[in-house]
Amino acid sequence: MKSVLALVSLLALPVMAAEPTLYGRYEYIRLPEIGETLQAKMDTGALTASLSAKDIQTFTRDGEDWVRFRLATKDAGSKVYEHKVARISKIKSRSDEDDEREEPQAAKRPVVELEMCLGNVKRTVEVNLTDRSSFNYPLLIGAKALREFGAAVNPARRYTADKPDC
Repeated sequence: MKSVLALVSLLALPVMAAEPTLYGRYEYIRLPEIGETLQAKMDTGALTASLSAKDIQTFTRDGEDWVRFRLATKDAGSKVYEHKVARISKIKSRSDEDDEREEPQAAKRPVVELEMCLGNVKRTVEVNLTDRSSFNYPLLIGAKALREFGAAVNPARRYTADKPDC
C-alpha cells in the first residue's frame, strides 16, 4: 500500500507545480541592454515578443548575422543598437492577403535575444524587430515570453507588477 501511495504522490507532482504569476494586460518592462523601461502589452494571442524598431538593417560580422536598428518609440533618440541575430521569423499577415493567392504573405523579421525585467523577474526572451510606432505599446509580449516568465494574464487588470527592479 505504501508503494501505491508513493507512486500516486509522484504522479501528482506536475499538478502541484508553482502557480503562474498573474499580470495585467499592460505592464512595464525594463530592457537592461537597451537601457529603457517600456510599456508592454501582454498578448496571449501573439506567439513571439515584438519590439518597435526602425532603420532595421541586417549585416554580417565575423561570419555571423547581426542587426542594426533604432528604437521606434515616442522618446527614442538617435542611438543605434546592434545585436546578434538569433534567427529570422516569418510572420503571416492576412491583411496583405491577395484573393488570387492561396497562401498569405509572410513578413521576415530579425529576432534577437534580449534580457527583460518584469517586476523582479529577469529572463532572456526572443524578440522580433518591427516598426510598432502606429501602435499604443512599443513592446508586445507574446505567449513564448509569457511562458518564460511563468505568467498568466488577467485582461481586466493593468500594471499589477511593480516597476521593474532586476
